[in-house]
Amino acid sequence: MDGFVELVRDLLEESGIDKPVIYCERHVELLGWFRPEKKWDLLVVVDGCLIAAIEFKSQVGSFGNNYNNRTEEAVGSATDLWAAYREGAFTPSSRPWLGYLMLMESAPGSTRPVRAQEPHFKVFEEFKSASYARRYEILLTKLVRERLYDATCFLMSNSADGAAGLYEEPVPELNFVNFISSLLAKAIACKKTR
Repeated sequence: MDGFVELVRDLLEESGIDKPVIYCERHVELLGWFRPEKKWDLLVVVDGCLIAAIEFKSQVGSFGNNYNNRTEEAVGSATDLWAAYREGAFTPSSRPWLGYLMLMESAPGSTRPVRAQEPHFKVFEEFKSASYARRYEILLTKLVRERLYDATCFLMSNSADGAAGLYEEPVPELNFVNFISSLLAKAIACKKTR
């Protein structure tokens, strides 16, 4: 994931955002409404205004447990940030841009159908026999459609190709170009108004 963080940072710099306002390893904490603070993977803060916050996540193996944990984290982090924003925590910031990038191992355990547990109520149709990869596609699409995130990106790679920097984009709507275009549009717009 470090390569993707560095790529996004480099693209932001090329768009005219100065490096001192892009935070990747240190000073990446933002306050929350339901907790004191949360560490993000990349922040853009210009003149005391929050421009963007991004989560970069990867998953290799343990697909069942990790999918549920990642789902709860993604929904919880966004909900926490938007509640803090609603309460004026980032004043004088305009609405910040929120992004989520997921890189998942392409393996039999991530791509084969998984039976949903339905002891009391039926799951929504889109989850029936959906692989963990398909479940991530559904999650990331819904995160944007529910306006919890401005853009999400879903990438897959197997262990051999991943080391060489090769990956697949299984869902056109969730590809890297859409993700970075949305982020850069926000960054350039904020730069022009400052």
